[in-house]
Amino acid sequence: MQTLEKNTMKHSLNEQQGFHVWWRLLRPHTLTASFIPVFVGSMLAILDGSINYLLFIAMLVAAMLIQAATNMFNEYYDFIRGLDNENSVGIGGTIVRDGVKPKKVLILAISFFATAMLLGVYICIESSWWICAIGLFCMLLGYLYTGGPYPIAYTPFGELFAGFFMGTMIIAISYFIQTLTISSEVILISLPIAIFIATILLANNIRDLDGDKKNGRKTIAILIGHKNATALLAGSFMACYIITITFIAIGILPIWSLITLLSIRKATDAIKGFKGKRTNFEMIPAMVATAQTNTIYGFLLGISLILQIVIPFSF
Repeated sequence: MQTLEKNTMKHSLNEQQGFHVWWRLLRPHTLTASFIPVFVGSMLAILDGSINYLLFIAMLVAAMLIQAATNMFNEYYDFIRGLDNENSVGIGGTIVRDGVKPKKVLILAISFFATAMLLGVYICIESSWWICAIGLFCMLLGYLYTGGPYPIAYTPFGELFAGFFMGTMIIAISYFIQTLTISSEVILISLPIAIFIATILLANNIRDLDGDKKNGRKTIAILIGHKNATALLAGSFMACYIITITFIAIGILPIWSLITLLSIRKATDAIKGFKGKRTNFEMIPAMVATAQTNTIYGFLLGISLILQIVIPFSF
């Protein structure tokens, strides 16, 4: 009977064997949360007339490796703490449903961190050794996000940490290694990206609200409830678009950045997908739409910066 339930779960989640097991371990559709900040930060550097493409690639790979490793630590520690089982609905499941040994997941996560550190050495050599201290601190937080005695992800502050360190910090680092400077405008432009990244975690916590509550987590979604958390998600989306339009109006962003508003449709899909839904399966499309909103917005923002270089436009 348990085998039948397990197979039914895997079929419902469209989970396949072989390479797909390891691909799911990376949680690929969440990796845009690291790709987008590096892309935007680097495009801002191009707008200011500075780009080293090897540094861009190194930073991009390092950021994605750190996030993938963080995802693996999350899978490992959720299993170790008994928060995941074969009936858990999630985007990982390689341990609880595919039978991958927990130790393998942990070793792979550490290997990804080690590779990111090697790339970090190259980045430091080409830019500044200050990046080493900042990078190590970010990696430590990546581990503490779900590891250690008091995981950040189990508190009401998970969204705040994820948005700041994966959004603002990565954009700032990506810009700094190219220009060796930082500006208030870069920090301001990072705000919508930081909020969008925070919404990815918020969406995940809304979906997992009931299960997380039973396991003693204290996420913001648990503290304010499903309805209010969905309203917070909608408000966060709205804030991002208001900030973007404001930045365009005062000249921090080019008028081309209006194309980012094309992502509103996905944001609307995400909100609709959470309203009135109570089961994990029902909310999976909404969670995916939230991640896609960040991807589309961030990609279009980067494109708008390139357009400003190719076709300069000002009021």
